[in-house]
Amino acid sequence: MDDPLATIGFALKMAQQALRTHMDTALQRIGLTTPQYAVLTYLKVEPGASNAALARRAFVTPQTMQGIVVGLERAGFIKRTPHPEHRRVQTTELTAQGVKALEEASAIVAGVEALLRDAAAPLDPETVAATLLRFAETLR
Repeated sequence: MDDPLATIGFALKMAQQALRTHMDTALQRIGLTTPQYAVLTYLKVEPGASNAALARRAFVTPQTMQGIVVGLERAGFIKRTPHPEHRRVQTTELTAQGVKALEEASAIVAGVEALLRDAAAPLDPETVAATLLRFAETLR
């Protein structure tokens, strides 16, 4: 290939970086980061999730997740309690304040998603998403 920057991999990385920057900037208005939003979103679906599960869903290391969870707990968005069977494991759940923050953040993220869907035109957004997921699966 003559231009190493004109590759699918480079384009994916550019898109990912632009998405992360845009999301962080937009979510910063309500005091959240993209990984914090990911944690709140996942906790809505999986209340009580472990730090390891949260780290996988937010695409961060378990060490980084520990800092994220501490910050969300200090902000009053989540509460952690010892697991009923595994006392060393903490389960994490949204608080009422966390649910409210997630609702605000979800509205912001919906706006970002709308931008992406518009940018995908004239391609079908579902086809674009399916293709990107196929890329991810191929590389796993």
